Amino acid sequence: MNTVLSTTAAAAALPGTLEHWAAAQPDAVALIEGERQLRWGEWNAQADRLAAALQARGLGPGDIVVLRTQTRLEWPVIASALAKLGCWLLGLNWRLTNAEIRHVLNNSRANAIVCDDADPEALLPAFEGQRLTLAVSLDAPAAGFVTLAELMAGTPMALPLFSTGDPPLIIYTSGTTGLPKGVVLDRKPSADDPVTTEYLLDVRSKRQTAGRAAYLLSMPMHHGSGPGQLWSAQRAGALTVLQRRFDADEALALIARHRLTHWTGVPTMYKRIAALPPEAIARHDLGSIEQLTVGAAPVSAELKSWIIAHLGDCLHEGYGSTETGMITHMPPATQQAKPGSSGLPYRHVRIEIRAADGAVLPTGETGEIWTWTPANIRNYLNAPPLDAETLDARGFFRTGDMGHLDADGYLWISDRAKDMVIAGGVNIYPAEIEAALLTHPALSDAAVIGIPDEEMGERVMAFCEPKPGHGVTEDELLAHCAGRLASYKRPRAIRIVDELPRNTVGKLLKRELRAPFWKNHQRQV
Repeated sequence: MNTVLSTTAAAAALPGTLEHWAAAQPDAVALIEGERQLRWGEWNAQADRLAAALQARGLGPGDIVVLRTQTRLEWPVIASALAKLGCWLLGLNWRLTNAEIRHVLNNSRANAIVCDDADPEALLPAFEGQRLTLAVSLDAPAAGFVTLAELMAGTPMALPLFSTGDPPLIIYTSGTTGLPKGVVLDRKPSADDPVTTEYLLDVRSKRQTAGRAAYLLSMPMHHGSGPGQLWSAQRAGALTVLQRRFDADEALALIARHRLTHWTGVPTMYKRIAALPPEAIARHDLGSIEQLTVGAAPVSAELKSWIIAHLGDCLHEGYGSTETGMITHMPPATQQAKPGSSGLPYRHVRIEIRAADGAVLPTGETGEIWTWTPANIRNYLNAPPLDAETLDARGFFRTGDMGHLDADGYLWISDRAKDMVIAGGVNIYPAEIEAALLTHPALSDAAVIGIPDEEMGERVMAFCEPKPGHGVTEDELLAHCAGRLASYKRPRAIRIVDELPRNTVGKLLKRELRAPFWKNHQRQV
């Protein structure tokens, strides 16, 4: 059923909100997932109805609702209902175990949860002792849960409700060190804070496009990028095509089928596209693409060159973090002039490169990246203020990345500080070795770690994932490195694996590769 808001209702909707577009273009398609779709008017009507249903269950302003689902059509509807109610949205990784779920629920003090697990009852032990008042299953009926269909069916047609924008978003860090920690992402321009306003407008301006826009969304929704992409498209009144689980060939097919203009992916996603046979890429018409974005991990110059050559000269790179917001931006026009750089800081962002003792290093020297942005957090959710090891007295945040600034102010990221290998007192950056390995035509991906060495402290080991149907040996890869890397940087051992461990965002989980080697040793990095 299409919904057309009255003139009075249209006037009440803020520009760029769901309610605004439901009034302006109710019959235009807003969301597509597989063979399902929602028009703007339908999306808004469903969100109104769900908001009324949740309100009837006692949920209201400030309550936290957990969404543990894949990237699917229901996610935007639920998010919009929460925005209408003034609730907070917590995006939860659907791969977390019950112990991890229990920690997040307890730490966040969440009030409700929505999931799309095939067996929702398996989650019930994680709910024991928590303050949840409602558990919703999107698909499977289960004891202790109400299905989304039942929840909606029990609610009469709702009156129009109006949001002020996106709901406050809570994202839990991946927990690579210690337990996951919650970050509240509620970064909206404010007339009372011109610095933050100018910063956020600068970030948004890098992603604007003229004319028709249509977005492919294949990032998970428990990562800041996924919801951010959805809400950017919503503000622009643009079509969003959701891909529940990333598949390289399907992503290209969706771009061609729906004439999509914008896509943001992590390096692993682009690597998987690059690993496709050339004829598989060539059969898709990708001429509609206006803007490709890559981020969330260091991007090699070789991968950037491949993207530009095969997918179009429209590549943007973004560098930032959950705790800081966006830090730098690299537009297409500069990719060739500064290959390998992550770009210039956004407006009002400041970057310092520091030595281990905290001293600021001069231009060109590599050290740890500290940054000040208007979006820097001061504390994690329900936690005390950050200590000086993470956030100093001047408000600079320790990113945990290594890099340097060049004479033009461009940032170059070497690696994660914790991934750096120290062999014989010499710093070795795995990203450089991985980039050299990935120039071999048989490889899809590579991960380099340091493992214990009695004499040198650490030595370099590489794990390599071949492209489907390609064979390669350790000796071939060692020989490949010989002409590309100084002897002290070359891997001392290489292991060929079918698939490298990754999280749902596609980031390599190097801790899983390191763990068997370091279980009886103390790593100093």
